[in-house]
Amino acid sequence: MSDKPERLTTAFGNPVPDNQNSLTAGPRGPVLMQDFHLIEKMAHFNRERVPERVVHAKGYGGYGTFRVTQDISRYTRANLFGAIGKETPFFARFSTVGGESGSADTARDPRGFALKFFTEEGNWDLVGNNTPAFFIRDPLKFSDFIRTQKRDPGTHLKPHWRRWDYWSLSPEAIHQVMILYSDRGTPVSARYMNGYGSHTYSFWNNNGERFWVKFHVKTQQGIRNFTDSEAAKMTGEDPDFSTRDVIEAVNRGEFPTWKLSVQVMPEAEADNYKWHPFDLTKVWPHGDYPLIEVGILELNRNPENYFAEVEQAAFEPSNVVPGIGFSPDKVLQNRVLSYPDAHRYRLGVNYQQVPVNQAKHAPVHDYHRDGTLRVDANGGGSVDYEPNSFGGPVQDPSVQEPPLRIDGNAARYAYKCDDEDYYGQPRALWEKALDDVGRQHLVENIVGSMTNPAMGIDDPRPIQERMLRHWYKVHPDFGAAVARGIGLEDVKVAAE
Repeated sequence: MSDKPERLTTAFGNPVPDNQNSLTAGPRGPVLMQDFHLIEKMAHFNRERVPERVVHAKGYGGYGTFRVTQDISRYTRANLFGAIGKETPFFARFSTVGGESGSADTARDPRGFALKFFTEEGNWDLVGNNTPAFFIRDPLKFSDFIRTQKRDPGTHLKPHWRRWDYWSLSPEAIHQVMILYSDRGTPVSARYMNGYGSHTYSFWNNNGERFWVKFHVKTQQGIRNFTDSEAAKMTGEDPDFSTRDVIEAVNRGEFPTWKLSVQVMPEAEADNYKWHPFDLTKVWPHGDYPLIEVGILELNRNPENYFAEVEQAAFEPSNVVPGIGFSPDKVLQNRVLSYPDAHRYRLGVNYQQVPVNQAKHAPVHDYHRDGTLRVDANGGGSVDYEPNSFGGPVQDPSVQEPPLRIDGNAARYAYKCDDEDYYGQPRALWEKALDDVGRQHLVENIVGSMTNPAMGIDDPRPIQERMLRHWYKVHPDFGAAVARGIGLEDVKVAAE
């Protein structure tokens, strides 16, 4: 028996600070959904006696190297950022969200931008999109929203009235809808698009100080997008164009690179910031919280087998390392649970043993046993419970995240809802982020989607009128332009 037992970790090699006490809101409060260690233990146990992804089914990926270029140790103790020049391998997967596995790369759709870093402290997964915001800010709405992007249960077609009906009744979605219907909604390929963590996460340093953080992954090849007509043409000519573009660039040795940067907000400033800092439909203006460079990502190796390495790749926001944590973002809290649960359903309870998902540079010491397709030694003859008196792995309190202050009664709270909350940032997007050509394309793309035959409904007018009210509230010029395009100039639907 060893004098010093191994350190207990999650199945991905992340050290466990406390294996006896669940994470709760205060000494007597309820257990928090972000206690991913508890969820991993129970979900694995529930499945100890493998389908296409529901979302992000069409995707491609590759391997690369992340190199630190700037010191951010004042904000985080995370080892992968520990020294300038330090390199960490990663696997990336880029995807569309709503389509099936055989759908076109060029569809107007958000793009998934998922990164798995193989660090010495376990895997860190940064699972985001090519947009800095999203359509919802409460996870209860996620499945309903996604169904509007899928096929009609009656006809098995994809009429656009479903999405516009939903969005016209969900004004918090307006910001992301405008981004989606701009040219950013049809990127040429992953080489030419940005990635974003989108959610607010947290950093914590060796002094126990917490900072709120947003991750930005900016392409170094420049932004390139298809216009709507170019995307439609490419869909017919080469629906796999974006996949092919990245694979062939890497094969030629033209390795794509992205700059990883962060926005950092001191913990206390979140209480009084003008925008809700944990609202997934919002961004933090760079004038308030400028980008801080962290390092460079280079994609430099293609997979050898698509199914083994891309289809079975499993990313989850619950994979964090000491120095990186979560925030009270409601949607992030839910993703901490739902992503690994989806992987256990799709790939099986031992999905972490698939080579592309394994911790590469961190030892794994856990008490998981058995389950479908267990392919390692299954713990041999060692004990499968903890605590034990046989030298099994034990918790490491030194990697405990600082306590998070929580105040309030348990209830179902809505976000603040007024016109500035719904339309303030969309108005800035229209007025400041888009140029004249960008505004013209946004209007044209929306008009094309909000009229038949795309709408696919006999009488789209009630939905169109509801949607026009939102566009007018974003900006009168915007509303008027869309109204002209869909032939409803006579309808007085400006702010009422």
